[in-house]
Amino acid sequence: MKFDLRRLLTPTVILSSAGLACLLSVIALVWFGFRPSSPQTDPGLAPAYLTLIPASTSTPLATLTPTLDPLAGTPTLPADVIVPGGYVQITGTGGDGLRLRSAPGLTSEQLFLGEDAEVFQVKDGPQEANGYIWWYIVAPYDESRAGWAAANFLSVVPPPQ
Repeated sequence: MKFDLRRLLTPTVILSSAGLACLLSVIALVWFGFRPSSPQTDPGLAPAYLTLIPASTSTPLATLTPTLDPLAGTPTLPADVIVPGGYVQITGTGGDGLRLRSAPGLTSEQLFLGEDAEVFQVKDGPQEANGYIWWYIVAPYDESRAGWAAANFLSVVPPPQ
């Protein structure tokens, strides 16, 4: 049995094969070429910018020696002496804060906790109790923040301006 190729390749078979090839090409282009790309799930590494702002520091006060007031002829107090009407700052608590109390002494009621570097005005004192010298101090910005504090954790500062 001999195989006749001319009988097999008729114009109808050739046109049908070409049409099927074109149809498959169009389907492949639509499927792969015109399909929207999938969203990227990993954006990669984004640079982060960090700005360091140094913390403020307190400037130590110079210790002054008593000098004679030319008008009064009496010695003035050193700058590091706590006096009523002066201003003090809480220091030396190691970040724990200072307990301000309702009366001088360690057993009196604790009213609130003063923070390191917080400034107060001295209103009364000194009084001695439990081996400490106590001063009654008031926050200049809030009269409700007032209480007795041990002098060991107070340092003299200039009045706010």
